Amino acid sequence: MISIYLQGLSLGLAYAAPIGMQNLFVINSAMTQKFGRAIATALIVIFWDLSLGLACFLGMGALMEALPWLQKIILGGGGALVIYIGAGLIRSKADLSGGKNVDRPLWKIAGSAFVVTWLNPQALIDGTLMLGAFRASLPAGGEPYFITGFASASCIWFSCLSILVHIIGSKINHTVLTWLNRICGVVIILYGIKLLCNLI
Repeated sequence: MISIYLQGLSLGLAYAAPIGMQNLFVINSAMTQKFGRAIATALIVIFWDLSLGLACFLGMGALMEALPWLQKIILGGGGALVIYIGAGLIRSKADLSGGKNVDRPLWKIAGSAFVVTWLNPQALIDGTLMLGAFRASLPAGGEPYFITGFASASCIWFSCLSILVHIIGSKINHTVLTWLNRICGVVIILYGIKLLCNLI
């Protein structure tokens, strides 16, 4: 089952790493705030990210158990969506202009992180389809290992990102972030192809 854990971990890292609003909160906090404040911001983002991931994985999984025919639709649609997300990342250019308003009370940071995580319809749809598709492709008993790996990725990524940017913040630029997005895009496309192969 270690392979299933590693699959969840690698997918989670590829999904968390592309530069969106969550990462921009963490990056800008690490570049402009004291270390303790930067870590607190990262922990807030981790909390909302984990809660959304678990809700998507467990909710869609329960629905597919009740409607077995839905598994094939989710595998096909989820696989295609994952490839589309990956292709979009390869074409995109990262921008550091978002998420700069981090010099606020932590409760306001928590509220903003909640909004960009939970009230983002695209994140809800992408997360539900992607994690639902992977749940449908797992062998019996593999779900806890996969979601533990996926959750570990969120903890590892946002914590390490905060620490690393705090140490070498001046070297972080648009080119570095754009190449990070491209690498993650390739990994995500490969996972999408795997889902479609499982469907076939």
